[in-house]
Amino acid sequence: MIKAIIFDMDGLMIDSERVTYEGYAAECGKLGVTIDKEFYKQLLGRPVPAIHQIFRSSFGQEFPIQEIMGRVHQYLEDTFAREGILLKRGLTDLLKYLKEHDYKTIVATSSTRSRVDRILSQAGLTPYYDDSICGDEVQKGKPDPEIYLRACEKLGVLPCEALVLEDSEMGIEAAYLAGIRVICIPDMKYPEKEYAAKTLKILDSLGLVAEFISQNSL
Repeated sequence: MIKAIIFDMDGLMIDSERVTYEGYAAECGKLGVTIDKEFYKQLLGRPVPAIHQIFRSSFGQEFPIQEIMGRVHQYLEDTFAREGILLKRGLTDLLKYLKEHDYKTIVATSSTRSRVDRILSQAGLTPYYDDSICGDEVQKGKPDPEIYLRACEKLGVLPCEALVLEDSEMGIEAAYLAGIRVICIPDMKYPEKEYAAKTLKILDSLGLVAEFISQNSL
């Protein structure tokens, strides 16, 4: 039986990937570099060092990706401050269902602790989660399974007692390697066949997760 639900954050809980892409396109454009959606999809779910490597392999070792990322993060924060945190469809209803049915919940994300705490608080989501684990608190980022195994340890459950909710291929792979069942709710990219085969189910929105859990006696 499933005792715990593990949530990715960007692209799964909050509609941040679209805004982040807009930020990269704008900031890289100032340097004469064109970033399209296909390029951006390579970055989804990856830790910061991997993102640095992708940019430098594509645009040269001197490409100022660290500075670009800082400006993109500020673009994202400014957008959230102006428009509020953009929650993905069905998130709040799912969290209420999980709380009412006594599931343990945790956020496991590549984002930093300071950013995660700020977003959860600003969006009013903190009361719904038992814990969180962030990218700056693990040695290896997704697709390494460390973050999901650590999430299970934090909640005191076995991997076979947990369920991961993810939007990215790197997150699917991390859950699969951790031996944790994973449901994918695609955001900007539908998973390729290799990754789709590693999911328990692919659903159109978070609003369908509670029904799937109840109907399949998870």
